[in-house]
Amino acid sequence: MQQPSDTPQEEQVIDALKTVFDPEIPVNVYDLGLIYNISIDRDGVVDITMTLTNPNCPVADEMPARVEEAVEQVDGVRKARIDLVFDPPWSTDNISEAAKLELGLL
Repeated sequence: MQQPSDTPQEEQVIDALKTVFDPEIPVNVYDLGLIYNISIDRDGVVDITMTLTNPNCPVADEMPARVEEAVEQVDGVRKARIDLVFDPPWSTDNISEAAKLELGLL
């Protein structure tokens, strides 16, 4: 089923996520593999399940808010809701190939 044109598309949300960077690793949260799930409903509510590289991350309090703020800038997004989880735990296996190259991990 095709979404109405005023409903944000997942690609637009991903582009917004790519503007949020982890302060300790110079890679955006999407390519770092911190985003586990993106769900967009017809009303423009975006639910994002995400994690952090470490539960004791110094930006644990502010990172979800930064993700929420970036996603809510996307046209058609009425509300972004962030679910911060630590299961499954994040690992370097989650990092995209491009980010691994950038970080010298390949």
